[in-house]
Amino acid sequence: MRRLVPLDDADSAAEDLDDNALREAYAPPRDAPSLRLNFVSSLDGAVEVDGRSRGLSGEADQSVFAILRDHADAIMVGAGTLRQEEYGAVRLTAQRRDWRRARGLAEVPTLVIVSAALDLDPDSAAFTEAPVRPVVLTHDASPTDRRERLAAVADVVVCGESVVDLAVGLDEVRGRGLAHVLCEGGPHLFGALLAADLVDELCLTLSPLLAGPGAGRIVAGPTASDPTPMRPALIIEADGSLLTRYVRA
Repeated sequence: MRRLVPLDDADSAAEDLDDNALREAYAPPRDAPSLRLNFVSSLDGAVEVDGRSRGLSGEADQSVFAILRDHADAIMVGAGTLRQEEYGAVRLTAQRRDWRRARGLAEVPTLVIVSAALDLDPDSAAFTEAPVRPVVLTHDASPTDRRERLAAVADVVVCGESVVDLAVGLDEVRGRGLAHVLCEGGPHLFGALLAADLVDELCLTLSPLLAGPGAGRIVAGPTASDPTPMRPALIIEADGSLLTRYVRA
């Protein structure tokens, strides 16, 4: 992997990154809470191939995916993405758990699921095999019976009356000591977070593919009142992919 931005010297050649340097390049700020999103997209803007993002993700993207999880206190995901991408329990190797523990982090990040309808299977591995009890953010009008079933395997938190109030939900998550939240999608959750002005970072991998028409973008749903200015904090090239990290300007 070659770091293109930033470089210590503007005239220097691209810098090769080893594993330690790559981890450091994606370290979140520890002086304030943050919400970062991680997505992969084709060159022509597709968020998926054959219904899944995995068709766009190469080895470098998977490495960054794992590093972002290593840095996170919580992993946030929408219920649709949880089902579509067939999420299991969040698990880390013993080496990665040791790395987190040495830095004062919990051994495993907490899974946070955002769901309005609570169309979730409490018997799925994401719940039953979770090393840390997941959190489900929903609203007061969600089905009571589903809420009760999920309460056996997760902490169900009501945020809002008829829609999930993500600002309230994020405050609830941070109130549990989970300051650095990594959102892994999907597009509708990204759109809702953007509309609520809650996005601090976007880590976007541009896959060297042209997927053609059909697939949606990485963001969908409500329109944000104003565009959010961002600036590049990191650009890496690896096997034709561009791995970028943008932060609020």
